[in-house]
Amino acid sequence: MQGKIVKGIAGFYYVQTAHSGIYECKAKGIFRNRHIKPLVGDNVSIDVIDEENKKGNIKDILTRTNELIRPAVANIDQALVVFAVKSPMPNINLLDRFLVMMEWQDVETIICFNKMDLATEEEMLKLKEIYVNSGYHVMFSSTKDNIGVEHIRRLLEGKTTAFAGPSGVGKSSILNSIIPEAESETGNISEKIGRGKHTTRHSEIFMLNENTFIMDTPGFSSLFTNDFEKEELRICFPEFRDYEGCCRFNGCVHINEPDCSVKEAVQNGKISSSRYENYLLIYDEIKNKKKIW
Repeated sequence: MQGKIVKGIAGFYYVQTAHSGIYECKAKGIFRNRHIKPLVGDNVSIDVIDEENKKGNIKDILTRTNELIRPAVANIDQALVVFAVKSPMPNINLLDRFLVMMEWQDVETIICFNKMDLATEEEMLKLKEIYVNSGYHVMFSSTKDNIGVEHIRRLLEGKTTAFAGPSGVGKSSILNSIIPEAESETGNISEKIGRGKHTTRHSEIFMLNENTFIMDTPGFSSLFTNDFEKEELRICFPEFRDYEGCCRFNGCVHINEPDCSVKEAVQNGKISSSRYENYLLIYDEIKNKKKIW
């Protein structure tokens, strides 16, 4: 019997099958021996060991179209990353790190800035300019005023989408607006530290219709970009691509080289200075990590 892993908790995997419902499964030891871990989103084959209580074992993981490290999910078509415009203020460095990871794994990403009811037009325009000019689809929402929810629903249609974002930005509230039966916890922002409580503790898939799936993933507060070489980082910034081959040196990493078209574009305001500054920070982080190892 085949199905899709819709949730994984403490070594148990819940597999949704087409006609027989959800089975609680364990992964066979062969996966541990191969250092393979089943992921939410995996299409799997299972052996049913107890039909009455819906229990089984995962015997095979079918070929993945893709695999994300964080969030740890498989077989997604796109990611929708949610940040708040305010309360908490958006951590642009963290957002750029997430976008780098999605670019590296060739996953199309939509950026949703939530809590627009708390922001001014000027604040929203500034964020929109940075990321639209960087090549991303940017939208704004407010679950409080029910703005943007239908737009999100249209973007999800016919695809498997990973919902991601740091805690406290309203990700679970958006999910509840789209799928009320999801009953995700919604956490209040701690006034003392200005951060959200970690309300989503594991990745879980919800089916909107037979062709549309949403993966709710745990909130994140940091991301590390050590899966590739520092020289490869530039390909994870879409706004640099128009300038590829325009620098004096082939393989220019756009840092210390003279006659660099990317640095010139930053100076001329064609590339966001905040994006470029985060590029430099991430580049140095990868460089220093490689030295340690």
